[in-house]
Amino acid sequence: MEQVAVVSTSDEGIIRQFRESDAWGLATAVDLKKCNPEIIRDAEKIRDFVAQLCELIDMKPFGETQVVHFGPNERVAGYSMTQLIETSLISGHFANDTNAAYLDIFSCKEYPPEIMGEFCKDFFEAESCGIQVLFRN
Repeated sequence: MEQVAVVSTSDEGIIRQFRESDAWGLATAVDLKKCNPEIIRDAEKIRDFVAQLCELIDMKPFGETQVVHFGPNERVAGYSMTQLIETSLISGHFANDTNAAYLDIFSCKEYPPEIMGEFCKDFFEAESCGIQVLFRN
């Protein structure tokens, strides 16, 4: 099994390595903790987030943003979101119990993960933001 490890931590370095590795896709997981509860519980604000994110990372939405509230118990209840983009998918889950957000951005077109992560943190007014970047082959 062939793996490509992401070694850079800067947006420029990640994008350069992505291009040089000939990876098929760039995936970023964004974990936001202690978000503003009013924002993560508002479907329209989540849709607005997706529109702004697509503009920021230069991705073209395909169809409407789906935002659905569900969860079999309080620990996992909250909104889940999906947005097809012409180069793949943006998805996320917003956990009411912990005011956390878990976002995934996957695209065969490169984008700046650090700038994108900071935007997510600022939009949801999160206290902390962790990101993990992988190249998909």
